[in-house]
Amino acid sequence: MELLISGPEGISRKLELSVRPVTLGRSADNELAYPEDPWLSRYHLTIECKQNEWFVKDCASRNGTYLNSATLKEPQKLKVGDRISAGHLTIEVANSHTSTEIVSFVPQEADGSLRGATIVTNLDKVLSKTIKVAHEPHETPLNTLRTVQALIRAGQELAGHQSLDELFPVILQLALSAMGSKRGVILTLEGEELIVRASKGEDFVISTAVRDRVIREKCSLVISDAQADDALKRQQSIVMHRVRSMMAVPLQTGDRVIGLIYVDNGGNVLRPFQQEDVDLLTVMANVAAIRIEHARLAEVEQKEKLMASELAQASEMQQSLLPAEAPVYEGYDIAGFNLPCRTVGGDYFDFTPYQDGRLGLLVGDVSGKGMPAAIMMSSLQARIQMLTETQPDPATAVTLLNRNLAGRFPLGKFITFFFGLLHTESGVLLYSNAGHNYPLILRADGRVEQLPGSDLILGIDPSVQYQLREISLGSGDLLALYSDGVTEARNSAGEEFGEHGLAAFLTKWKEEPCQNIIHSLAKHVRLWCENAAFHDDFTIVLVKRH
Repeated sequence: MELLISGPEGISRKLELSVRPVTLGRSADNELAYPEDPWLSRYHLTIECKQNEWFVKDCASRNGTYLNSATLKEPQKLKVGDRISAGHLTIEVANSHTSTEIVSFVPQEADGSLRGATIVTNLDKVLSKTIKVAHEPHETPLNTLRTVQALIRAGQELAGHQSLDELFPVILQLALSAMGSKRGVILTLEGEELIVRASKGEDFVISTAVRDRVIREKCSLVISDAQADDALKRQQSIVMHRVRSMMAVPLQTGDRVIGLIYVDNGGNVLRPFQQEDVDLLTVMANVAAIRIEHARLAEVEQKEKLMASELAQASEMQQSLLPAEAPVYEGYDIAGFNLPCRTVGGDYFDFTPYQDGRLGLLVGDVSGKGMPAAIMMSSLQARIQMLTETQPDPATAVTLLNRNLAGRFPLGKFITFFFGLLHTESGVLLYSNAGHNYPLILRADGRVEQLPGSDLILGIDPSVQYQLREISLGSGDLLALYSDGVTEARNSAGEEFGEHGLAAFLTKWKEEPCQNIIHSLAKHVRLWCENAAFHDDFTIVLVKRH
């Protein structure tokens, strides 16, 4: 990695990151000293390497350090493309164009690797050899004193609770110590790509044929004389590091290979690797792979627990944004209900009482589900609260809301929204509909009506002028506002519950209190879905005039 440091006049310098820490500030004894920048502290930040990863840390600076526009409160790992802001400086983390790759793969035909690989084995062969030795002591034992000591040490070192980042260097050091080598690297498969997780040394050259046999065929390979291999002996690093013998073994758990360990005996080590070496490293790699998988599972479990905890808190916070109970108005029965299909959801409803006796009825549905929809819903709720305090009519309120939201949504995201304002004394309902489901009115005489008129969904076109419409609730009428999670619920045959199903249910239960109707509706729709989980957020608001 390298740092590209820019001031007000552009890039002022480049700095290649090496092993030593980098300090930045106004003081002259910083590696990056900018005494002329008054917004920097004397010792503003440090960038240091920990286990082959670079971290940036703010040194309690007066004006703060920012990483990707966020305040840096604790050390953060850096990656290519990150931007650090300090004082008048901007520091971009970039790929180094001068550094060499830790590992390079050179093309080689498969038969070439077979000729070069003087020892080929696999985990099953090694383990069967161990069983044979146990029954036939006269055979050359795998468990020599050196082997036993190496495996005991591996068991002790890997029995702790290291994180993955801490685990890989430990495994590599165990492998190098057991093989008597000074150079080695561990790579793991991330998708189809091999990623370096720990290394000691540099300029490792591995033939593609060796790599593919280790990963695909679960083979452990030793090339006793790299100088005799046509694909390898021409590589500058092989000559420079005087590599004579090299070994690659799979990190294997059961039938799955998750990576490989590569070691070579460059430098002053002239002893070629033997059968005992590859047998030992194969077993050690198997032990290490199991430990790596356990560490991965532990990290996944920890992340899942953290996510579950955060989702539970988010759910609690989201529910606190929705009304805990409906307001009480003489001559009306009012109730509302929301059930997210996941821990959090994107449906919204609210009641907004006005001092003059009017009641705002609001229902919205954010596209999508889960946390992204919940975040958008919270943003919607905050904007609506500000709007309703100014008491505009529904059409004006929705027009202003749309103008504020348009251009702020991610591509493909939108909100459907209904805003009704009920004059409780007269029963007149003024409303504006931004692409939401048509509300239903069940009249006292048994007729079922849809509230007519709907304009464009929110967040698409800031120039839309939403229309104000009016309808009246008479004695015995029931108004139902709902999200599509109610009407689009499906059974195993793929049939939707639909507006007809909702209207039929409300007609049957119309004389019951609204709260009872809602609870019975949720139960009825769940039975319709044959007790399957809802596939969308379920929201309904009922207003009955006595």
